[in-house]
Amino acid sequence: MQPLPLRLHPGDDLRAAVVAALLASGHQAGFVLQGIGSLSVAQLRYAGQPEPGELRGDLEILTLAGSLSADGAHLHMSVSDAQGRVYGGHVGTGCIVRTTAELLLALLPGQRFTREHDARTGYPELKVG
Repeated sequence: MQPLPLRLHPGDDLRAAVVAALLASGHQAGFVLQGIGSLSVAQLRYAGQPEPGELRGDLEILTLAGSLSADGAHLHMSVSDAQGRVYGGHVGTGCIVRTTAELLLALLPGQRFTREHDARTGYPELKVG
């Protein structure tokens, strides 16, 4: 496992940035071990919902974790708003960094992850190989 610390900047799309970091590293598999920081927009798909819901405002990233492949990312995150309410779910495209996001990626040399449609779940699921 090869660690890759990553800092994202204001305006970065969190999901796009972590996939871009994996591709730029030349690896084909990895994990986001943890992330903290802040967002101005969060797109979270809650359990059982077909589409993400949007949160706007001063949001703090409390947790961030997931798997990375060249096909995309499967990330889960919890955030809190300015009143301390916590929301969590599947990370969608359009989570925009407000001030910073500090992440630790674990790259997996020699591994290849892909995502393939799984008829049982209806989603593109992780394939290790």
